[in-house]
Order: sequence, then structure tokens, then C-alpha cells
Amino acid sequence: MPGLGKRTSEVILAEIGQNMNRFPTAGHLCSWAGVCPGNNESAGKRRSGKTRNGNKTLKSILVECAQAASKHKDSFFYSQYQRIAIKRGKQRAKMAVAHSMLIAIYYMIKEDKEYKELGADYYNQFNTEKKANSYIKKLKELGYDVQINAQAS
Repeated sequence: MPGLGKRTSEVILAEIGQNMNRFPTAGHLCSWAGVCPGNNESAGKRRSGKTRNGNKTLKSILVECAQAASKHKDSFFYSQYQRIAIKRGKQRAKMAVAHSMLIAIYYMIKEDKEYKELGADYYNQFNTEKKANSYIKKLKELGYDVQINAQAS
């Protein structure tokens, strides 16, 4: 997995343990570690979305790994970081990547499987027509007249 080295893997495994039966889902593990997003909303008003305290050692290691993973150009985590950092900021993007990494680690340990890289273009495979319409709309707002022809693939 990009961003994880031998030493960080050992620390993560030491903090979590090999028995995943303690955590019914990956969300439970993320909540315990303190890398899941806060959800404080009442009567339609959104309040602080601060993350929980959780396991400080695990949380700090995961954020460091997320920062390292966001530097690997052809990885899923790089594209996720770039996509979120534009809208939400760098710190929140790091925490989101750490959250995704911990979910992947959970399933790798639970199902005893190797990490499968999804690739940097994973998000581009979905809603292609919607994205094209959005880009056309932005170009029209800038004053360009656009006509598109779909390629047969």
C-alpha cells in the first residue's frame, strides 16, 4: 500500500491487533481510532465536524502515512487527496485519506488479502456524462461555445 512502510505497518498492527472480531465493521475501527469524520447536526444546523480523540498513536501514524501516500502520483490516495484538498483543504484531505487507508487495512487483515491498487483514474470512471455536462456548463460561463461528439470505445 502506498505510504506504508515496514515500521509503520508494525506499529499499526501492534495498535490494532490481528483479531478483527472486536470491530464488527470498518466504521467501528475508524471510530475507535479517531479518524472518522464528526457528525454533529441537529434541526438542520450543521455544527462542528471535528474528529474524535481516539487512539492518538494510531491516528498520528495514519495521518503521516496518508501524507506520504498522497505524494505517490499514480495511486488512488493521491487522486483522493487532490480531489478533497481543492474543496475542503489539505488537513481534511489528509484525514480523509487516513480514513480510507484504515478501511483498506481493516479488510486486508480481516480477509487476509493483499492491497489492490485502484489507480489514479478510479473516480473518472463514474458519472462521465454528468462530468462532461458540468465542464461544458463551466466553459459556457466563461464565454465559449462548445459542441461535443462522444467517442465510440
